[in-house]
Amino acid sequence: MAGTIAVEVVPDDLALRQERRARALAEMEADGIDILILGREGNARYVAGVPRLWTAGSRPFTPGCVLVRETGDVHLLSTWDEGVPDDIPHEHLYGITFNPMNMVEVLQGVAGATTATRVGTDSLTPMFSKLLPMAFPAATVVDGESTMRRARRVKSAAEVAEIRTSVRVAERCLAVAEKRFAPGVSERQLTAAFMEEMALAGVTTPSSQDVAWITSPTHPWHHGDRDRAVAEGDVVVLAGGVIRGGYTGELARTHVAGGGRPALLDRLEDLRGRLLDACRPGRPTADLLGAYAAAGVEPPPAPVARGLGLGFDLPIVTADLAETADADIFEPGLVFALTTYVWEEGVGAAMATDPVHLTERGPELLSEPSPEDDQ
Repeated sequence: MAGTIAVEVVPDDLALRQERRARALAEMEADGIDILILGREGNARYVAGVPRLWTAGSRPFTPGCVLVRETGDVHLLSTWDEGVPDDIPHEHLYGITFNPMNMVEVLQGVAGATTATRVGTDSLTPMFSKLLPMAFPAATVVDGESTMRRARRVKSAAEVAEIRTSVRVAERCLAVAEKRFAPGVSERQLTAAFMEEMALAGVTTPSSQDVAWITSPTHPWHHGDRDRAVAEGDVVVLAGGVIRGGYTGELARTHVAGGGRPALLDRLEDLRGRLLDACRPGRPTADLLGAYAAAGVEPPPAPVARGLGLGFDLPIVTADLAETADADIFEPGLVFALTTYVWEEGVGAAMATDPVHLTERGPELLSEPSPEDDQ
């Protein structure tokens, strides 16, 4: 395995970059978009294949990456050449600026800027809604996020392999936390064990800041003091994820301190089986909510299914978006984190998160050995 941060310095594999860029260009063609301006880091990574500074939280829109449909050229916001592949020439790089008019000048220098009739953007701020027409005087600014969502929704075999590798790193780290799990250890110590192993595995970015959760027998989603020690009989969820090569891998498992198996875990496994059975090509993703209803379990406020990829991806299935799920159809190539959740008063909460790759035959768990591993 590559050393610490090595995978976050080199650009993504050439074939992977070309494949993803071709998908984005095809969707631009379908939408009649001449130039696509990307401010969301996941979209920029998908198109450019360049690892850049990862930051937690949200940030305002800025044109971080530009894709030109006619030429396939990529222009990228980057302060250095490290990790930038040869297919993005140095003259297509531009630096950070605090003067928005400097950014307008950069966009005006993009080939086809003066003649483009449709410019797409994945997000926008009031300021840039006024500035973009200055850079593209003949263009109508249109939604480009839906264009990128279609491009990114179904994963290629190469992308599935990348996510599987991220899942394996997460499994390795979670296994170390599980070895530390025992009465007397704190949530913070379990998280530290996960993070330490993650760094040893050459990955520096977790997908969430917490790994351990001592569940509450009196409230479904209560989180207590991170330094409180695990007590005998506590039901504890260990959930961890990593971002390796830009791709997220996540999983979660439930343990009982001191051993034992409450009926809650049997209910969890029953519901988990129902959810996996509902993952069938051609069926609506709303079937996952139906599986919760059939098991007599209230779905969690968090997503039941959430796309895994370069940051936020589709599908997303949650009780708050039930109507959307009715129209959203499972299709081969989807990769998502499937969450099974059961809470019982007086006992606590049990949760499992499975990384699922949907194939023509049905769900494949990326946390299990791939067919290639047996060869």
